[in-house]
Amino acid sequence: MGAEDKTTTIFNNTFVRPAKFYLSGFSNIPHIRYFYIFLCFIYIMTVLGNGFLLSVIWLVKTLHTPKYMIVFNMALTDLCGSTALIPKLLDTFLFDRRYIIYEACLSYMFFVIFFASVQSWTLVTMAYDRLIAICFPLRYHNIVTEQSITAILLFVWIFLVSVIATMVGLINRLSFCRSLVVNSFFCDHGPVYRLACNDITLNYNVAFALVAILIIIPLIFIIATYVCIFIALSRTTSREERLRTLKTCTSHLILVVMFFLPIGITNIAVMASYIDPNARMINSTLTHTIPALLDPIVYALKTEEVMNAIKKLCKRIYLNRMKAKTRPCNHCYIKS
Repeated sequence: MGAEDKTTTIFNNTFVRPAKFYLSGFSNIPHIRYFYIFLCFIYIMTVLGNGFLLSVIWLVKTLHTPKYMIVFNMALTDLCGSTALIPKLLDTFLFDRRYIIYEACLSYMFFVIFFASVQSWTLVTMAYDRLIAICFPLRYHNIVTEQSITAILLFVWIFLVSVIATMVGLINRLSFCRSLVVNSFFCDHGPVYRLACNDITLNYNVAFALVAILIIIPLIFIIATYVCIFIALSRTTSREERLRTLKTCTSHLILVVMFFLPIGITNIAVMASYIDPNARMINSTLTHTIPALLDPIVYALKTEEVMNAIKKLCKRIYLNRMKAKTRPCNHCYIKS
């Protein structure tokens, strides 16, 4: 394994932990630098879009509602998730710094997977908000309160920190005595634990549980929510009222499709047949980055409340500037 490898002895079992892993990334793709430049553009626009949405929700008091607490959480998660992944990815492959320290690799793994998990469960929380708003409109303001949404989001963050930390921590029980080449564009859980030369059954089971927690269970919750919504709307006599109510769900449905469809296609393709590693990594990269870019655009363009808030904020900024220009100068004196 080389002189750099660190060996830790625990209960008379020798665990070989490498000083570094090597991220293989994409191989034999012509003009791959253009893809990295594209990712750089995505990151800049993601920061600007989500930063702008966060600022609008923070500054406009009419958006200080439980619904937009969830949207704020989504924008914050998108921003953090992209920041956890893209800058390090660009540094690794644009500047050919593919070796990553063992501890840094585990941290990288934790933050990328954690923020993706929070995105998934934030979509579930949005579905819950729509369910109560449509099925129990008269009780909405009693059920969906700032306190209840704060408690739900706090539980999501604490629960997922515990789950992902456990998953990453279990990597420490593995011994890496073969290849140190991680066949991915970041320290992904699967490609890392498969490099181990001792029993990986527990890690495999945890990875399967993570797929259930990240994809399957949230998707079941969201589908069940919309089944209930459609049943409730089917009892509505007015077609116009149904369409008007469904319109309030379009932004959320678009976000759900953007997040779950690429992940679902990638996982089904991997399990059902062989998929080229480059194709898998490119699809996975876009799955992690494109939703974070499009989420604030969807909410800004598809939600009338946000558009009105943006107009109100722009008007306020314009009026403040006009007042500043027309304000008399107290330090100016006209000599007669």
